[in-house]
Order: sequence, then C-alpha cells, then structure tokens
Amino acid sequence: MLALIVGNGALPRAVAAAQDVPPLVCALAGHAPDGLTPDITFRVEHLGSLLRRLKRAGVTRICLCGKVDRPDISLKRLDWRTALMLPRMLKALKLGDDGALRIVIALFEAGGFAVEAAHEAAPDLLPPAGVLTAAPLSDSAEADARAGDAAIAAMGRADLGQACLVRHGAVLATETETGTDALIVGQGQAGAVLYKAPKPDQDRRADLPTIGPDTARNAVAAGLSGLVIEAGGVMVLDLPVVQDILDAAGLFLWVRERPV
Repeated sequence: MLALIVGNGALPRAVAAAQDVPPLVCALAGHAPDGLTPDITFRVEHLGSLLRRLKRAGVTRICLCGKVDRPDISLKRLDWRTALMLPRMLKALKLGDDGALRIVIALFEAGGFAVEAAHEAAPDLLPPAGVLTAAPLSDSAEADARAGDAAIAAMGRADLGQACLVRHGAVLATETETGTDALIVGQGQAGAVLYKAPKPDQDRRADLPTIGPDTARNAVAAGLSGLVIEAGGVMVLDLPVVQDILDAAGLFLWVRERPV
C-alpha cells in the first residue's frame, strides 16, 4: 500500500489520481494540498507515531510530494517515538533542502518503508523530450540553456534553488527559498527564458522540480520568451493546459535533454 506524505500545492492530487488503488494521504499540519482531503493530519513532533500507524495500516511504500515549509519543532509536543529521532531531525533543519530531505528519506527507510519518487508513482508527470509548443526556440535558447546548466550547478553546490532567468546567455536572477513563481513575477525581465532543472546529485525521490499552469501564466505575464526544463528531471502538471497557455501567447516550452 502507498502512503503520500503531502504538503501544499497541486502535485499531491496529481500523484493520487495516478494510482489504481487510492493511497493513504497524510498531510503535515498547516499544509493543505490543493483539491485533496487528507486521511491523516500529523505534526512533525509525532512523526514516530505516524510511522507506527502506517505500518499497522499495511503501508509499505512512501511518496513525499508537495511543498513543505521547514517546521518549528516544539520539544514539549514530542512523543517518545519521535524523541528517538530528534538528533537526526535537528540536523536536518540545519542543512539545505537536499541535505534535509536525505535525512527525512533515511528516517522513513529506517522505519521499514520504501521511498518512491513522485515521478515514479505518476510517470506521466514527466513530459517527452522536445519542443512541445507551436512557437520555435529563440535564437539564443541553446546559449541560455548552457548558462542555465552552469547556474544550477552553482546553486546545487549551495543547496539552494532549481531555477533561474537567463537572457542571451547571461543569468539575470536565480531562485531562492521563495520559489519559481516569485522568481518570475519579481524580476520583470522581459524576453528572458526560465530555465529549471534538478540540482546535480540531488536525491530525486523528493523535491524534483515542477512547473504547471500557474508557472505558464506567470511567464506570459512577465513577458518571458519561453521555458526550458530538463528532460526526465522536471515534472509538468496539467501539460495540455500549460501548452495551451504558452501557445496562445507565443512562448516556447523546450523539454531539453541535458548534454552528456
């Protein structure tokens, strides 16, 4: 049986909808997935008890999906099972995103669960490679993509961000903890390209980059020329809707295979 450990956004609903057998949906308190009602809501201070509950329910597989803000841990609220995990949990809170997620994954694995990536549970979220829109690539798209590769590599070393804005081979801005939509909306860089890819060597079982209709609408509103995402490395929610939005505005979507 599959359990989804979910945060905010539309990704949990997409993963749940892809399952033949409805998964058990477990939401972290204060995080509400879009259009999906949790079966269980839990506090991070009760994670140990949650794992025991999942085992008793017959859960064998876990999928982490959705955006989760770093929680504040109240020592007074800890149950004894979670208290045993406290040193690793505190270490996770001090690390960057990928480092923290590796520890979270390790906690679930130590509890006897197989951790499955969202794109493994819902393979159709990964679009095929190629230009998926009517608009052709811009003349600088290849140079922009190469600049994006370098920027993501540098961001990966700092364990922060999975997207950047590039124009004519120059990086204009990089993603912070505020996310991709804030990057697009906050910059006003008309004619730029949004480049999005996983950080090198990140554990792809959690936090794989995602775009969707909101990303497309924001790109149009900001006057971007197109989007470049890594083939096999970025999930797309509601791909037909994304294509329609971009086609109507003349933007391109390039699902690019990273050069070897």
